Amino acid sequence: MLEHLSENKKVMYLGIFMVWLFHVSAIIGMSVGDSEWFLSKTTVNLLVALFFLILCYPILSEKSIKVAGFVFMTGMVVEWIGVHNDWLFGSYYYGNNLGPKIYGVPLLIGVNWLTLTFITSAMVMKKLGNKWLEIAVASVLMLFLDFFIEVSAPPFDFWIWPEGEAPLRNFIAWFCIAFVLHYVVQKANIKWNSVFSWQVYLAQLVFFMYFYFIPLL
Repeated sequence: MLEHLSENKKVMYLGIFMVWLFHVSAIIGMSVGDSEWFLSKTTVNLLVALFFLILCYPILSEKSIKVAGFVFMTGMVVEWIGVHNDWLFGSYYYGNNLGPKIYGVPLLIGVNWLTLTFITSAMVMKKLGNKWLEIAVASVLMLFLDFFIEVSAPPFDFWIWPEGEAPLRNFIAWFCIAFVLHYVVQKANIKWNSVFSWQVYLAQLVFFMYFYFIPLL
């Protein structure tokens, strides 16, 4: 039992190291002029985070896999609606740095919804004493990170807003969808790893805040 716990911690620490390594390396590399190379590796970065999320959250039981599948598919569906109908998030389309697409929506967007929903849920779950407050706070954490992501998304060729910036309805839709997804995750009451989740969130926040204040030229 102790050996099993020790192995779990080793995997978690390795995952934390890899997540920070990728993000810090990208900040340094992109800052010195290698932005195109690092942005082309976005797929690898997100898949590494997903791999360790599966092991560390963990997403290994039948229940957690079903919930993860639901979150992934919901993310893909709402993004499909968003891309093909301007009324949900506003008018936008995806660039080329998020990998293969299905009907204009990168598969990694579903992965992003999954990762952000699970880590922000783990960050607050069973900590605030009220389920609805925890769901709301987790949704705000997702929205807070998305605010910084939206600024960098066009120059990173993740997604583009023809009008120049994300409209208010984008953030309203993000919060509402995140609220529903967090309700499902909380209702499932699956196991989670808040330590790893905090580290993934902070690594992404540091990365996107850096380029918010020091944008690519």
